[in-house]
Amino acid sequence: MKRLIATLLICSAVAAPAFAALKAGEQAPTFTTQASLGGKVFSYSLADELKKGPVVLYFYPAAFTKGCTIEAHLFADAVDKYKALGATVIGVSADNIDTLNKFSVSECRSKFAVAADTDQKIMKSYDSVLLYKTNYADRVSYVIAPNGSIIYAYSSMDPDKHVANTLQALEEWTAKQKK
Repeated sequence: MKRLIATLLICSAVAAPAFAALKAGEQAPTFTTQASLGGKVFSYSLADELKKGPVVLYFYPAAFTKGCTIEAHLFADAVDKYKALGATVIGVSADNIDTLNKFSVSECRSKFAVAADTDQKIMKSYDSVLLYKTNYADRVSYVIAPNGSIIYAYSSMDPDKHVANTLQALEEWTAKQKK
């Protein structure tokens, strides 16, 4: 009986929708960390990237897992759409930089950077730590305006809608900027 209750609790936690703690209109915490693009390590600064335009910041649990690989492929396929809207993409996980060097080439297809957050400072500042497995990031995507304001936040363990939702939010924001 105890196992049944424990299993039900775990299943309900996994199946329950997650909610991003940071909301639209709030200021995005800035950070600088090691990142990899095309297998090359560099220092990534959110503040510097925002000077170039909006940023799509997405958190994912772990490189080379099924959902994270699907999500990386979807973001890689959409990079040109983000660029057309003046935006860049960065993925963040607790993986170390050596793992991310490989992931950035094979799964991100060298199209966008992935950042290492081994001490979880970035995840914690965005309240994007996985509730039931706290050594991993939750699957949360943010769209951040150049002024550092969060335009959109979306949280779901299902990787399928993160790209479509962030693109739509970015398109709507871009349209408002042109008026």
